[in-house]
Amino acid sequence: MRKRDILHLCLQNLGRRKSRTLLTVLGVMIGCCAIIIMVSLGFGTQEAQEKMLANMGDLTIINVYNYNTGSENKLDDATVNAFRNIKGVKAATPKLDMGQYYGGRLYAGANRRYATYWANVIGVDTASCEDMGYELIEGSWPKKADEILVGQYFAYEFRDSMRPEGMNYVDRYSGGWDEEGNPINIPDAYFDPLGTTITLEIQLSDGRSVANDLKVTGILKEDWNRGGETSYGITMDVSAMRSLIEKMMVQENIKKEISYNEVYIKAKDIDLVADVQSEVKTYGFETWSMESIREPLQKEAQQKQLMLGGLGAISLLVAAIGIANTMIMSISERTREIGIMKALGCYVGNIRAMFLTEAGMIGLIGGIIGIIVSLIIMIVINLVAFKSGFSFANVLLCFTGGETVTRTSVIPLWLVAFAVVFAILIGVGSGYYPANKAVKVSALEAIKSSE
Repeated sequence: MRKRDILHLCLQNLGRRKSRTLLTVLGVMIGCCAIIIMVSLGFGTQEAQEKMLANMGDLTIINVYNYNTGSENKLDDATVNAFRNIKGVKAATPKLDMGQYYGGRLYAGANRRYATYWANVIGVDTASCEDMGYELIEGSWPKKADEILVGQYFAYEFRDSMRPEGMNYVDRYSGGWDEEGNPINIPDAYFDPLGTTITLEIQLSDGRSVANDLKVTGILKEDWNRGGETSYGITMDVSAMRSLIEKMMVQENIKKEISYNEVYIKAKDIDLVADVQSEVKTYGFETWSMESIREPLQKEAQQKQLMLGGLGAISLLVAAIGIANTMIMSISERTREIGIMKALGCYVGNIRAMFLTEAGMIGLIGGIIGIIVSLIIMIVINLVAFKSGFSFANVLLCFTGGETVTRTSVIPLWLVAFAVVFAILIGVGSGYYPANKAVKVSALEAIKSSE
Protein backbone atom coordinates (compact mmCIF):
# COMPACT_ATOMS: atom_id res chain seq x y z
CA MET A 1 0.00 0.00 0.00
CA ARG A 2 1.42 3.35 -1.03
CA LYS A 3 1.81 6.22 1.42
CA ARG A 4 -0.66 8.22 -0.62
CA ASP A 5 -3.26 5.45 -0.25
CA ILE A 6 -2.68 5.29 3.51
CA LEU A 7 -3.18 9.06 3.79
CA HIS A 8 -6.33 8.87 1.65
CA LEU A 9 -7.82 6.11 3.83
CA CYS A 10 -6.84 8.06 6.95
CA LEU A 11 -8.69 11.21 5.86
CA GLN A 12 -11.65 9.18 4.65
CA ASN A 13 -11.99 7.36 7.99
CA LEU A 14 -11.72 10.60 9.98
CA GLY A 15 -14.37 12.18 7.75
CA ARG A 16 -16.82 9.34 8.25
CA ARG A 17 -16.96 10.01 11.98
CA LYS A 18 -17.00 13.80 11.95
CA SER A 19 -18.51 14.39 15.39
CA ARG A 20 -16.13 12.05 17.17
CA THR A 21 -13.14 13.38 15.26
CA LEU A 22 -14.17 16.96 15.93
CA LEU A 23 -14.49 16.38 19.67
CA THR A 24 -11.12 14.61 19.82
CA VAL A 25 -9.45 17.41 17.84
CA LEU A 26 -11.08 19.91 20.20
CA GLY A 27 -9.48 18.16 23.16
CA VAL A 28 -6.04 18.34 21.53
CA MET A 29 -6.62 21.98 20.62
CA ILE A 30 -7.53 22.91 24.21
CA GLY A 31 -4.52 21.04 25.59
CA CYS A 32 -2.13 22.57 23.06
CA CYS A 33 -3.59 26.03 23.60
CA ALA A 34 -3.30 25.66 27.39
CA ILE A 35 0.39 24.79 27.20
CA ILE A 36 1.24 27.61 24.77
CA ILE A 37 -0.63 30.31 26.71
CA MET A 38 0.69 29.17 30.07
CA VAL A 39 4.30 29.10 28.86
CA SER A 40 3.83 32.41 27.02
CA LEU A 41 2.78 34.08 30.28
CA GLY A 42 6.06 32.89 31.78
CA PHE A 43 7.99 34.38 28.86
CA GLY A 44 6.04 37.60 29.29
CA THR A 45 7.13 37.77 32.94
CA GLN A 46 10.73 37.16 31.92
CA GLU A 47 10.61 39.89 29.26
CA ALA A 48 9.16 42.36 31.78
CA GLN A 49 11.91 41.53 34.26
CA GLU A 50 14.67 41.99 31.68
CA LYS A 51 13.23 45.36 30.63
CA MET A 52 13.11 46.43 34.24
CA LEU A 53 16.75 45.44 34.70
CA ALA A 54 17.74 47.12 31.42
CA ASN A 55 16.30 50.38 32.74
CA MET A 56 18.46 49.96 35.82
CA GLY A 57 21.65 49.44 33.82
CA ASP A 58 23.45 47.67 30.99
CA LEU A 59 22.98 43.94 31.60
CA THR A 60 26.27 43.08 29.85
CA ILE A 61 28.49 45.41 31.93
CA ILE A 62 30.68 43.99 34.71
CA ASN A 63 32.25 46.36 37.25
CA VAL A 64 35.62 45.25 38.63
CA TYR A 65 36.86 46.83 41.89
CA ASN A 66 40.11 46.76 43.80
CA TYR A 67 39.35 48.29 47.19
CA ASN A 68 41.43 45.69 49.03
CA THR A 69 44.68 47.56 49.53
CA GLY A 70 46.34 44.44 50.89
CA SER A 71 45.85 42.53 47.65
CA GLU A 72 48.94 41.74 45.60
CA ASN A 73 46.95 42.10 42.40
CA LYS A 74 46.67 45.55 40.89
CA LEU A 75 44.26 47.03 38.41
CA ASP A 76 46.83 48.30 35.96
CA ASP A 77 47.10 48.36 32.17
CA ALA A 78 48.46 44.79 32.05
CA THR A 79 45.46 43.53 34.01
CA VAL A 80 43.03 45.44 31.81
CA ASN A 81 44.63 43.87 28.70
CA ALA A 82 44.28 40.44 30.34
CA PHE A 83 40.57 41.13 30.88
CA ARG A 84 40.19 42.03 27.19
CA ASN A 85 41.56 38.61 26.23
CA ILE A 86 39.02 36.69 28.31
CA LYS A 87 36.67 34.65 26.14
CA GLY A 88 33.31 36.41 25.75
CA VAL A 89 34.63 39.93 26.45
CA LYS A 90 33.74 42.57 23.87
CA ALA A 91 35.61 45.50 25.41
CA ALA A 92 37.16 46.69 28.65
CA THR A 93 38.18 50.09 29.95
CA PRO A 94 39.73 51.38 33.17
CA LYS A 95 38.10 54.30 34.92
CA LEU A 96 40.33 56.91 36.52
CA ASP A 97 38.93 59.81 38.57
CA MET A 98 41.16 62.88 38.64
CA GLY A 99 39.49 63.89 41.89
CA GLN A 100 41.43 61.11 43.64
CA TYR A 101 44.62 63.08 43.00
CA TYR A 102 43.82 66.72 42.25
CA GLY A 103 40.92 69.13 42.40
CA GLY A 104 40.26 71.89 39.94
CA ARG A 105 37.88 74.23 38.17
CA LEU A 106 36.72 74.64 34.59
CA TYR A 107 36.58 77.82 32.54
CA ALA A 108 35.15 78.70 29.12
CA GLY A 109 34.53 81.79 27.01
CA ALA A 110 36.52 84.97 26.50
CA ASN A 111 38.53 86.04 29.56
CA ARG A 112 37.25 82.97 31.42
CA ARG A 113 33.80 84.49 31.67
CA TYR A 114 32.11 81.17 32.46
CA ALA A 115 33.36 79.00 35.33
CA THR A 116 32.40 76.02 37.48
CA TYR A 117 32.91 75.58 41.20
CA TRP A 118 34.60 72.25 40.71
CA ALA A 119 35.59 69.78 37.96
CA ASN A 120 34.36 66.22 37.44
CA VAL A 121 37.00 64.71 35.13
CA ILE A 122 37.06 60.99 34.37
CA GLY A 123 39.59 59.06 32.28
CA VAL A 124 38.54 56.04 30.20
CA ASP A 125 39.82 54.28 27.11
CA THR A 126 38.08 56.51 24.58
CA ALA A 127 38.92 54.07 21.77
CA SER A 128 36.62 51.53 23.50
CA CYS A 129 33.80 53.95 24.34
CA GLU A 130 31.63 52.97 21.38
CA ASP A 131 32.02 49.24 22.10
CA MET A 132 31.33 49.88 25.77
CA GLY A 133 27.94 51.38 24.90
CA TYR A 134 28.61 55.11 25.29
CA GLU A 135 26.43 57.13 22.92
CA LEU A 136 27.22 60.42 21.20
CA ILE A 137 24.52 63.05 20.72
CA GLU A 138 26.77 65.24 18.63
CA GLY A 139 30.35 65.37 17.44
CA SER A 140 32.95 62.64 17.20
CA TRP A 141 35.18 60.52 19.40
CA PRO A 142 38.47 62.07 20.58
CA LYS A 143 41.63 61.24 18.63
CA LYS A 144 44.19 63.48 20.33
CA ALA A 145 45.39 63.87 23.91
CA ASP A 146 43.86 67.32 24.33
CA GLU A 147 40.45 66.30 22.95
CA ILE A 148 37.62 65.44 25.32
CA LEU A 149 33.97 64.42 25.55
CA VAL A 150 31.49 66.24 27.77
CA GLY A 151 28.21 65.21 29.32
CA GLN A 152 24.83 66.07 27.82
CA TYR A 153 24.18 68.88 30.34
CA PHE A 154 27.81 69.88 30.89
CA ALA A 155 27.30 73.54 29.86
CA TYR A 156 24.64 74.06 32.55
CA GLU A 157 27.27 73.65 35.29
CA PHE A 158 28.89 76.97 34.37
CA ARG A 159 28.21 80.31 36.07
CA ASP A 160 28.43 83.67 34.30
CA SER A 161 30.91 85.89 36.13
CA MET A 162 29.32 88.98 34.55
CA ARG A 163 25.97 88.40 36.25
CA PRO A 164 25.02 88.81 39.92
CA GLU A 165 24.93 85.79 42.24
CA GLY A 166 21.64 83.92 42.00
CA MET A 167 21.09 85.08 38.42
CA ASN A 168 24.34 83.80 36.98
CA TYR A 169 23.29 80.34 35.82
CA VAL A 170 20.78 78.69 33.46
CA ASP A 171 18.28 76.43 35.21
CA ARG A 172 17.67 73.50 32.87
CA TYR A 173 14.67 72.44 34.94
CA SER A 174 12.82 75.76 34.53
CA GLY A 175 10.76 74.39 31.61
CA GLY A 176 9.02 71.78 33.75
CA TRP A 177 8.89 67.99 33.77
CA ASP A 178 7.23 65.31 31.67
CA GLU A 179 5.28 62.29 33.01
CA GLU A 180 8.48 60.24 33.32
CA GLY A 181 10.25 62.91 35.36
CA ASN A 182 12.49 64.23 32.58
CA PRO A 183 13.00 67.99 32.10
CA ILE A 184 11.20 69.56 29.12
CA ASN A 185 11.48 72.87 27.28
CA ILE A 186 15.12 73.11 28.37
CA PRO A 187 16.49 76.63 27.79
CA ASP A 188 19.77 77.16 25.92
CA ALA A 189 22.98 77.23 27.95
CA TYR A 190 25.34 80.19 27.89
CA PHE A 191 27.50 78.53 25.23
CA ASP A 192 27.69 75.48 22.97
CA PRO A 193 30.47 73.24 24.32
CA LEU A 194 31.02 71.43 20.99
CA GLY A 195 34.21 72.80 19.47
CA THR A 196 34.75 75.08 22.47
CA THR A 197 38.08 75.20 24.27
CA ILE A 198 37.64 74.32 27.94
CA THR A 199 40.34 75.34 30.39
CA LEU A 200 40.99 72.86 33.19
CA GLU A 201 42.76 74.60 36.06
CA ILE A 202 44.31 72.09 38.45
CA GLN A 203 45.04 73.16 42.01
CA LEU A 204 48.38 71.96 43.45
CA SER A 205 48.92 71.36 47.15
CA ASP A 206 51.25 74.36 47.48
CA GLY A 207 48.57 76.78 46.27
CA ARG A 208 49.77 77.02 42.68
CA SER A 209 47.44 76.24 39.77
CA VAL A 210 48.22 74.80 36.36
CA ALA A 211 45.95 75.50 33.37
CA ASN A 212 45.35 72.98 30.59
CA ASP A 213 43.36 73.77 27.46
CA LEU A 214 41.08 70.99 26.24
CA LYS A 215 38.96 70.87 23.10
CA VAL A 216 35.47 69.36 23.12
CA THR A 217 34.89 67.01 20.15
CA GLY A 218 31.70 65.26 21.24
CA ILE A 219 28.72 65.39 23.59
CA LEU A 220 27.76 62.16 25.37
CA LYS A 221 24.20 61.08 25.95
CA GLU A 222 23.32 61.13 29.63
CA ASP A 223 23.64 57.63 31.09
CA TRP A 224 23.93 57.41 34.85
CA ASN A 225 24.68 53.70 34.59
CA ARG A 226 28.06 54.72 33.16
CA GLY A 227 28.65 57.61 35.50
CA GLY A 228 27.70 61.19 36.27
CA GLU A 229 30.30 62.45 33.80
CA THR A 230 27.89 61.56 30.98
CA SER A 231 25.56 64.20 32.40
CA TYR A 232 27.69 67.07 33.69
CA GLY A 233 31.37 66.07 33.58
CA ILE A 234 34.35 65.56 31.29
CA THR A 235 35.50 62.26 29.80
CA MET A 236 39.04 62.15 28.46
CA ASP A 237 41.40 59.42 27.33
CA VAL A 238 42.87 57.62 30.33
CA SER A 239 46.40 57.79 28.91
CA ALA A 240 46.16 61.56 28.54
CA MET A 241 44.85 61.84 32.10
CA ARG A 242 47.69 59.71 33.46
CA SER A 243 50.21 61.93 31.70
CA LEU A 244 48.51 65.01 33.11
CA ILE A 245 48.52 63.67 36.68
CA GLU A 246 52.14 62.52 36.39
CA LYS A 247 53.07 66.00 35.11
CA MET A 248 51.50 67.58 38.21
CA MET A 249 53.26 65.10 40.49
CA VAL A 250 56.62 65.94 38.94
CA GLN A 251 56.04 69.64 39.60
CA GLU A 252 55.28 68.82 43.25
CA ASN A 253 58.09 66.25 43.49
CA ILE A 254 55.57 63.56 44.47
CA LYS A 255 56.32 59.90 43.80
CA LYS A 256 53.07 57.95 43.80
CA GLU A 257 51.94 55.04 41.67
CA ILE A 258 48.81 55.67 39.64
CA SER A 259 46.49 52.67 39.56
CA TYR A 260 42.83 52.10 38.82
CA ASN A 261 40.20 51.42 41.45
CA GLU A 262 37.62 50.39 38.89
CA VAL A 263 37.45 48.71 35.47
CA TYR A 264 34.39 48.28 33.27
CA ILE A 265 34.08 45.09 31.20
CA LYS A 266 31.41 44.55 28.55
CA ALA A 267 30.48 40.98 27.65
CA LYS A 268 29.54 40.07 24.08
CA ASP A 269 26.21 38.64 25.19
CA ILE A 270 24.09 38.67 28.31
CA ASP A 271 24.40 34.87 28.58
CA LEU A 272 28.21 35.19 28.81
CA VAL A 273 28.21 37.62 31.75
CA ALA A 274 28.30 34.92 34.45
CA ASP A 275 31.23 33.10 32.81
CA VAL A 276 33.23 36.30 32.27
CA GLN A 277 32.53 37.44 35.83
CA SER A 278 33.65 34.09 37.20
CA GLU A 279 36.89 34.27 35.19
CA VAL A 280 37.61 37.83 36.40
CA LYS A 281 37.22 36.72 40.03
CA THR A 282 40.12 34.29 39.58
CA TYR A 283 42.37 37.37 39.35
CA GLY A 284 41.45 38.23 42.94
CA PHE A 285 39.20 41.24 42.34
CA GLU A 286 35.71 42.08 43.50
CA THR A 287 33.07 42.22 40.77
CA TRP A 288 29.49 43.32 40.36
CA SER A 289 26.99 43.09 37.53
CA MET A 290 23.26 43.04 36.97
CA GLU A 291 23.61 39.25 36.72
CA SER A 292 23.42 39.10 40.52
CA ILE A 293 19.88 40.46 40.24
CA ARG A 294 18.96 38.92 36.93
CA GLU A 295 19.87 35.31 37.80
CA PRO A 296 17.39 34.84 40.70
CA LEU A 297 14.68 36.64 38.71
CA GLN A 298 15.35 34.39 35.73
CA LYS A 299 15.17 31.28 37.90
CA GLU A 300 11.88 32.49 39.32
CA ALA A 301 10.53 33.06 35.79
CA GLN A 302 11.67 29.58 34.72
CA GLN A 303 9.93 28.03 37.72
CA LYS A 304 6.75 29.84 36.77
CA GLN A 305 7.09 28.58 33.19
CA LEU A 306 7.49 24.99 34.39
CA MET A 307 4.53 25.31 36.75
CA LEU A 308 2.28 26.92 34.14
CA GLY A 309 3.47 24.51 31.44
CA GLY A 310 2.72 21.59 33.77
CA LEU A 311 -0.83 22.82 34.26
CA GLY A 312 -1.24 23.02 30.49
CA ALA A 313 0.27 19.56 30.06
CA ILE A 314 -2.54 18.10 32.18
CA SER A 315 -5.04 19.28 29.56
CA LEU A 316 -2.95 17.71 26.81
CA LEU A 317 -2.76 14.45 28.77
CA VAL A 318 -6.56 14.37 28.91
CA ALA A 319 -6.57 14.98 25.15
CA ALA A 320 -4.15 12.05 24.66
CA ILE A 321 -6.53 9.77 26.56
CA GLY A 322 -9.32 11.00 24.29
CA ILE A 323 -7.29 10.12 21.18
CA ALA A 324 -6.57 6.65 22.53
CA ASN A 325 -10.25 6.15 23.34
CA THR A 326 -11.28 7.33 19.86
CA MET A 327 -8.84 4.97 18.15
CA ILE A 328 -9.86 1.97 20.27
CA MET A 329 -13.52 2.59 19.46
CA SER A 330 -12.59 2.97 15.81
CA ILE A 331 -10.88 -0.41 15.85
CA SER A 332 -13.93 -2.03 17.44
CA GLU A 333 -16.15 -0.59 14.72
CA ARG A 334 -13.78 -1.48 11.89
CA THR A 335 -12.94 -5.08 12.86
CA ARG A 336 -14.43 -6.42 9.61
CA GLU A 337 -12.51 -3.83 7.57
CA ILE A 338 -9.26 -4.91 9.22
CA GLY A 339 -10.03 -8.56 8.57
CA ILE A 340 -10.77 -7.92 4.88
CA MET A 341 -7.54 -5.92 4.50
CA LYS A 342 -5.55 -8.80 5.96
CA ALA A 343 -7.39 -11.33 3.83
CA LEU A 344 -6.51 -9.32 0.73
CA GLY A 345 -2.83 -9.51 1.66
CA CYS A 346 -2.35 -6.07 3.18
CA TYR A 347 0.85 -5.88 5.20
CA VAL A 348 0.59 -5.64 8.99
CA GLY A 349 2.88 -2.61 8.85
CA ASN A 350 0.45 -0.81 6.53
CA ILE A 351 -2.45 -1.38 8.91
CA ARG A 352 -0.39 -0.09 11.83
CA ALA A 353 0.73 2.90 9.74
CA MET A 354 -2.89 3.71 8.82
CA PHE A 355 -4.03 3.90 12.45
CA LEU A 356 -0.91 5.77 13.56
CA THR A 357 -1.44 8.25 10.72
CA GLU A 358 -5.02 8.82 11.82
CA ALA A 359 -3.88 9.47 15.40
CA GLY A 360 -1.05 11.73 14.22
CA MET A 361 -3.43 13.62 11.93
CA ILE A 362 -5.76 14.32 14.86
CA GLY A 363 -2.77 15.65 16.80
CA LEU A 364 -1.61 17.77 13.84
CA ILE A 365 -5.02 19.34 13.19
CA GLY A 366 -5.59 19.97 16.90
CA GLY A 367 -2.09 21.46 17.25
CA ILE A 368 -2.49 23.85 14.30
CA ILE A 369 -5.89 25.05 15.49
CA GLY A 370 -4.50 25.36 19.02
CA ILE A 371 -1.66 27.58 17.76
CA ILE A 372 -4.06 29.84 15.86
CA VAL A 373 -6.33 30.19 18.89
CA SER A 374 -3.30 30.78 21.14
CA LEU A 375 -2.04 33.59 18.90
CA ILE A 376 -5.47 35.23 18.99
CA ILE A 377 -5.56 34.96 22.80
CA MET A 378 -2.00 36.37 22.99
CA ILE A 379 -3.05 39.39 20.89
CA VAL A 380 -6.10 40.04 23.09
CA ILE A 381 -4.08 39.74 26.33
CA ASN A 382 -1.36 42.10 25.09
CA LEU A 383 -3.77 44.66 23.64
CA VAL A 384 -5.53 44.82 27.00
CA ALA A 385 -2.14 45.24 28.72
CA PHE A 386 -1.07 47.99 26.27
CA LYS A 387 -4.21 50.03 27.12
CA SER A 388 -3.85 51.85 23.80
CA GLY A 389 -6.68 50.25 21.82
CA PHE A 390 -6.75 48.10 18.70
CA SER A 391 -4.60 49.04 15.73
CA PHE A 392 -2.46 47.24 13.18
CA ALA A 393 0.69 48.73 14.75
CA ASN A 394 -0.30 47.45 18.20
CA VAL A 395 -1.08 43.98 16.81
CA LEU A 396 2.38 43.93 15.22
CA LEU A 397 3.91 44.92 18.56
CA CYS A 398 2.19 41.90 20.13
CA PHE A 399 4.46 39.71 17.99
CA THR A 400 7.66 41.76 17.78
CA GLY A 401 7.63 43.67 21.07
CA GLY A 402 9.35 47.04 21.42
CA GLU A 403 10.93 49.50 23.82
CA THR A 404 7.63 51.35 24.26
CA VAL A 405 5.58 48.31 25.33
CA THR A 406 5.83 45.42 27.76
CA ARG A 407 4.11 42.26 26.59
CA THR A 408 2.22 40.09 29.07
CA SER A 409 2.16 37.08 26.74
CA VAL A 410 5.12 36.18 24.50
CA ILE A 411 4.99 33.29 22.02
CA PRO A 412 8.40 32.75 20.39
CA LEU A 413 8.64 31.00 17.03
CA TRP A 414 10.30 27.93 18.50
CA LEU A 415 7.32 27.45 20.86
CA VAL A 416 4.97 27.36 17.86
CA ALA A 417 7.11 24.70 16.16
CA PHE A 418 7.43 22.76 19.41
CA ALA A 419 3.67 22.81 19.94
CA VAL A 420 2.98 21.33 16.49
CA VAL A 421 5.61 18.59 16.86
CA PHE A 422 4.51 17.82 20.41
CA ALA A 423 0.85 17.56 19.39
CA ILE A 424 1.75 15.12 16.59
CA LEU A 425 3.87 13.04 18.98
CA ILE A 426 1.03 13.00 21.51
CA GLY A 427 -1.31 11.79 18.77
CA VAL A 428 1.05 9.09 17.50
CA GLY A 429 1.94 8.02 21.05
CA SER A 430 -1.73 7.78 22.00
CA GLY A 431 -2.51 5.77 18.89
CA TYR A 432 0.36 3.31 19.34
CA TYR A 433 -1.54 0.90 21.59
CA PRO A 434 -4.74 0.90 19.46
CA ALA A 435 -2.63 0.41 16.31
CA ASN A 436 -0.88 -2.62 17.81
CA LYS A 437 -4.25 -3.96 18.88
CA ALA A 438 -5.51 -3.58 15.32
CA VAL A 439 -2.68 -5.57 13.75
CA LYS A 440 -3.29 -8.44 16.19
CA VAL A 441 -6.87 -8.91 15.02
CA SER A 442 -7.25 -12.34 13.30
CA ALA A 443 -8.49 -11.95 9.73
CA LEU A 444 -10.77 -15.04 9.86
CA GLU A 445 -12.24 -14.22 13.27
CA ALA A 446 -12.76 -10.59 12.25
CA ILE A 447 -14.75 -11.59 9.15
CA LYS A 448 -16.78 -14.21 11.06
CA SER A 449 -17.58 -11.88 13.95
CA SER A 450 -18.92 -9.30 11.54
CA GLU A 451 -21.32 -11.64 9.73
